Amino acid sequence: MRKIFAENLKSLRLTRGISQAEFAKLLNTSQQRISEWECGKNEPSLYNLLRIIDVLGVTFEDLVDGIKINKK
Repeated sequence: MRKIFAENLKSLRLTRGISQAEFAKLLNTSQQRISEWECGKNEPSLYNLLRIIDVLGVTFEDLVDGIKINKK
């Protein structure tokens, strides 16, 4: 799940021509944090997730596209 989110995040950022450094500045976080999200090492908090959606002008669905939820 993390890998798909990470790939979607990176793809959406690159499609908009925003560098990790610029993205970090827009989100008021560090470039290292952006890298961790895009490598799947860490996930953004709900607050940062909402900021990502706003800054990139995307929907939540855009970020989670392709993620499958296991139903028990």
